[in-house]
Amino acid sequence: MTEKFKTDDSITKDTHIYTPGLKLKRNTIVKKDRRLPIPGEVLIKKEDIVEPEMIIAKTDIGSFPQTLQVSTMLGIKPKNLHRYMKKQVGDAVEEGELLALYTALFGLIKRPVKSPITGTVGTISDLTGQVILKRKPIPVEINAYIPGKVVEIISREGAVIETNAAFIQGIFGIGGERHGKIRIAVESPHEVLTPSLINPDDKGVILIGGSMVTTDALKKGVNLGVSCIVVGGIRHNDFTAFMGEEIGVAITGQEELGITLILTEGFGELSMSPSIFSLLCDFEGFNASVNGATQIRSGVIRPEIIIPLKEGEEQNAENEKPFGIVSGASVRIVRQPYFGKIGEVINIPIELHQLESESKVRVLDVQLANGSIVRVPRANVEIIEE
Repeated sequence: MTEKFKTDDSITKDTHIYTPGLKLKRNTIVKKDRRLPIPGEVLIKKEDIVEPEMIIAKTDIGSFPQTLQVSTMLGIKPKNLHRYMKKQVGDAVEEGELLALYTALFGLIKRPVKSPITGTVGTISDLTGQVILKRKPIPVEINAYIPGKVVEIISREGAVIETNAAFIQGIFGIGGERHGKIRIAVESPHEVLTPSLINPDDKGVILIGGSMVTTDALKKGVNLGVSCIVVGGIRHNDFTAFMGEEIGVAITGQEELGITLILTEGFGELSMSPSIFSLLCDFEGFNASVNGATQIRSGVIRPEIIIPLKEGEEQNAENEKPFGIVSGASVRIVRQPYFGKIGEVINIPIELHQLESESKVRVLDVQLANGSIVRVPRANVEIIEE
């Protein structure tokens, strides 16, 4: 934490602190690194214009070979293995297909060995009696995720895509990358998203709710093929019921639930930030890219909504502003008793303030949406970067 202030305590408006927080940008430059997990082939070149679903790189991921002690399974000596093999080196084999067969007593005794995997026969050894099977490589492709220009090629890995876009970060999310048009399903950021507000025409859309989404609404969204739901919050019990298990502390985004969910405020019935709701309303009908991936430990990853802007839409991209809280900054309180509340910093006292625990900390005075003013530790807020 750093701060800059004058020795005159009356000039507290110049106090500045460093607090990373959520980004909320009407117009900014977004860059995305799109990389393969292992080296492969890059299919585009620098300066190319790409669309979200365009495949920009591909590779094949091999897997561990499968070793079978076939001579032992047949009850024969390794040197006789080739005599009983039904497949030879290089042959394709399906899971459950006959690989080798030993027969005796005119067929009364049969010992078949079937392939446990789909792949090819790699090795047949008459010294060890082993057969090594190679699994079929798994093709892996990555798309551009956002429309834009290729500004950098990463050799054998992928590329960096750049676009001019509105950009919104959430607090928590599940589900991976998806695309769709934005539709506002509620009248206000305080309204709960219920099943009645979701209709069959919402297939493939990014649905914007208000304060909360119910379990039934989530399930209906999955059944109708909604791409993503964005709301202020969700009750923990509803979330667990939808997931079928408690969420872990590792990174999210790999869940196969048929939908992406992004929370802008947190867990509980929490009204969506008016600034976020207003921005999303302004871009209703626009195509957007979303990702619910979240990591709350070191190397923080936030869920995101990227709304690409075409030429002529929101002409001038704003300059990136330095992180920090000053008087007038919008912040979110992230600890009780005001958890989830949005407000504006109106004063940043220089002097330390003693808490009930008798520890002394630096504080902020925040004016909430209802007009009330609360004093909270600086560590208990995060900036909403606008």
